[in-house]
Amino acid sequence: MSIKAQEVALDRLLVDRFKSGDEAAFDEIISRHWDRIYGMVHQLLRNQQDAEEVTQDAFIRAHRGLVSFRGDAAFSTWLYQIATNLARNRYWYWWRRRRDQTVSFDQPVSETNNTPLSEVFSTEAANADDLTVTQELIDHIALGMEKIRAKHREVLILRNVKNLSYEEIAVVLGISVGTVKSRIARARESLREAIGKDFK
Repeated sequence: MSIKAQEVALDRLLVDRFKSGDEAAFDEIISRHWDRIYGMVHQLLRNQQDAEEVTQDAFIRAHRGLVSFRGDAAFSTWLYQIATNLARNRYWYWWRRRRDQTVSFDQPVSETNNTPLSEVFSTEAANADDLTVTQELIDHIALGMEKIRAKHREVLILRNVKNLSYEEIAVVLGISVGTVKSRIARARESLREAIGKDFK
């Protein structure tokens, strides 16, 4: 049995215990998943306090909803969706009010990929050394993100800020992988058009 299969099986066992009235099982669930959920939420929100609150809310929602959890998907996927929805709501709240501070487009794509986020959107950046990210460019990208359709903005955040795979985005949004790919392509094109010549 693979490690992932073992994890899924253990989650299922803990869920069954909880449904049978064992509250301690939920404490174990929190211990198993807190760090991963917090890490995912913090990657999006870039704010410790917000990430902690959203993570707490996610487990509160899970605790309330676990009785009706049918197990159609893995428990971890279900929990991830709860946390993602809460984080997305919090993210857009801050995006509208503190655009520049919420996500800096000169930040690395992820901890293991040092490519600037702004370069991901660029079509002709030769390499990272050739791309000087200025505050003006960050402002243009942020303004461009506000101009594009909400579903395009969302998919770019999931892909380029949260660094989710196409498959993960498909699960979160409830669409096919093919739709994810085409939506990302259209979103990038829309962003380039929204930013115009200042983006080149």
